[in-house]
Amino acid sequence: MDRRSFLTRSAALGCSLAASPLLTPVSFASAPGDNRLIVIVLRGGMDGLGVLAPYGDPAYSALRGAPDLGAEGFVDLDGFFAMHGALRPLAPLWQNGQLGFVHAVSTPYRDKRSHFDGQDLLEAGGADLKSGVARDGWLNRAMGHMPGQSADLAYAIGSDAMAILDGDMPVTRWSPDVDLALSPQAIRLAQLVMEKDPAMSAALADAFQLAGSDGDGVAVQGTVDDMMAMLQDNMTARRSSRYEVRLAKFAAQRLRKDVRIASFSLNGWDTHAQQTRLLDRSLATLSDVILTLKEELKGPAWQRTAIVAMTEFGRTARFNGTKGTDHGTGGAMILAGGAIRGGQVWADWPGLSEDALFQRRDLMPTRDLRAYSGWLLRGLFGLSSAAVQQDIFPQLELGADPQLLL
Repeated sequence: MDRRSFLTRSAALGCSLAASPLLTPVSFASAPGDNRLIVIVLRGGMDGLGVLAPYGDPAYSALRGAPDLGAEGFVDLDGFFAMHGALRPLAPLWQNGQLGFVHAVSTPYRDKRSHFDGQDLLEAGGADLKSGVARDGWLNRAMGHMPGQSADLAYAIGSDAMAILDGDMPVTRWSPDVDLALSPQAIRLAQLVMEKDPAMSAALADAFQLAGSDGDGVAVQGTVDDMMAMLQDNMTARRSSRYEVRLAKFAAQRLRKDVRIASFSLNGWDTHAQQTRLLDRSLATLSDVILTLKEELKGPAWQRTAIVAMTEFGRTARFNGTKGTDHGTGGAMILAGGAIRGGQVWADWPGLSEDALFQRRDLMPTRDLRAYSGWLLRGLFGLSSAAVQQDIFPQLELGADPQLLL
């Protein structure tokens, strides 16, 4: 039963029901074993040079200026790279070997720098756009090589799911800001009407369970105005900075149980103008999300968890006239979790002199982003090199093992 059918049936029953607009779907999948993988897609093109400043490169200060390495500025990591100050709350993870970075990477996407094409290729895991984008995502294809996978629920409400997990393998989908607001009488009426149809009755029960699984109630005592007020409160909460934390908490709840793979996206990385302000905010949100996942998973689950944050492309090496950066090529990935061999930056550094830049404007990518994702899949779930290079990431050369995991 899809969202439209459910809404139509509910309206016919005289129920007050609404679904808040969905910005960030979150998808889950179960997999064998105890290892967990969380893939966060940073939509908009994160500026890797701004997040992880290679201040040890003599050309960096000419492009961006010398970074402030003081208490309020960048955090020196190894004498060459410095982490943006908005990620300072993650410094203990770095010191404990549970945070790392990958630099000078990208998907095979080049030249056109379109968000839509870049994100399509990132989530599909393909080699190029010439033959069209695959209809399924690379995480879903990876599931096809794992024995015993299943979905804890097969029900979706809200907008389309993450393309990275779309495909034939079973995946549960949930939105943290889709809620049902029904009176107890309306709920009982719906149950009575559908009780003679096992499929519809089961779907209705799943809908109620899913809507209340994040701590919000489904039944509302009072008038239609009371119900609409509850929904308005939920929409307001979605616009607040705590929305992403709520998403991370729910993801961790499922990952503590049978779920082993989660993927969701964070917006706000398109920094054409006033990058300092925008990047501060987006990185602070990402920091909150990672720390929430750590706190909620805690213990053995966190020790078996790998988080990877990736983006469709990097940004220009130079600032533009509006104190921002434009769409670029090479960028960075962020890795975190108890399973990560952190405290280091993985990079085949190309340099930032003008002749070392891609098209004399962007950080030159020196390794395929997909290779790092492939090694994570191999290490966490025991997938073969052939499966990774031929099916999950077509035309990929994995190359040497970067030793991302403990």
